Amino acid sequence: MRAKLLTEFVGTYVFFTAIALSASTGPFAPLVIGLALTAMVYMGGHVSGAHYNPAVSLALFLRGVIPALTLVLYWCAQLVAGSLAFTVAFLISGESVGIQPGSGVYWYSALTAEVVFTAALALVVLNVAATKETAGNSYYGVAIGFILVCGVFVAGPISGGAFNPAVGFSATLRAALFAHGTWSNLWIYVVGPFAGAALAAAIHRLQARPGPVEPELAEREVESPLA
Repeated sequence: MRAKLLTEFVGTYVFFTAIALSASTGPFAPLVIGLALTAMVYMGGHVSGAHYNPAVSLALFLRGVIPALTLVLYWCAQLVAGSLAFTVAFLISGESVGIQPGSGVYWYSALTAEVVFTAALALVVLNVAATKETAGNSYYGVAIGFILVCGVFVAGPISGGAFNPAVGFSATLRAALFAHGTWSNLWIYVVGPFAGAALAAAIHRLQARPGPVEPELAEREVESPLA
């Protein structure tokens, strides 16, 4: 489990650092974010599953791919790494803007965008990286990165394009710490992605068979989570 948690921490940290600094790339920001995720998925997919997203972890838990203890430990690693990444990014760039819906966008529009594109992201992960019929493929990282690029391009101006509760929390925390930002929109980036993850798991249940954790491995993780 140490190797898995280390991989989740490092992958989340690098991925979130790219997100936090992507504003400087202007219109190429969605591409930068998607490429960063693609690279980190290939870096850690064989070790931890390369979730880097509490909503993705939840979808995999709901489909029986990971046990409850792994879900909780991954959430902790993702939140700590994400918060650290956004804080260090502020020290690098001085950028302290949080995440929020676009100007003039109603909360229900932003929430719907977060639900839909988180569901799309989690559904791609479930089908290309956690399904028996596609086990061993080499395209999983590209597919995951591409759907995120699409989501950030089309929904970024609407909701801010988080699709990840840890991104929502980390960006909000940075703004609160360094720019007197508000926590009022954080619920959108928690409720939306988690609802999208549940939706993706429900759809995947009708689509395919998951690749669950082997019983012996799950039992060892429960007995000794840091062994």
